[in-house]
Amino acid sequence: MVNIHPVLVLAFIDFFTAFGVVFGGAMLAGIGATFLFMPPSTMMLKTAANLKIWAVVAAIGGSIDPIRVIESNLSDGQLSPVAQQVAFIVCAFLGAHMGTELIRWLCKGAA
Repeated sequence: MVNIHPVLVLAFIDFFTAFGVVFGGAMLAGIGATFLFMPPSTMMLKTAANLKIWAVVAAIGGSIDPIRVIESNLSDGQLSPVAQQVAFIVCAFLGAHMGTELIRWLCKGAA
């Protein structure tokens, strides 16, 4: 069994959670658009762009707690927890961005 650092595990989970929110939401919006006789690619692109920030929020816990951790540790001079939280936010953003870019790539030429 491979021993992976817990921080790295949480970063990967944040990445894939944000990726899944954007990708899954856009795909389901495309299916819904098809049922309503609307162009699915247009709806998928719009939904992916709208879900991007919400995917980051969902991945980091959906609350203000990560920001509170940054604020309290920064004021105490402890930079390690601050760097961890910033890294989690960056990983979540990268996952959401990759999901958006994948949807853009899948809809290329259709819209």
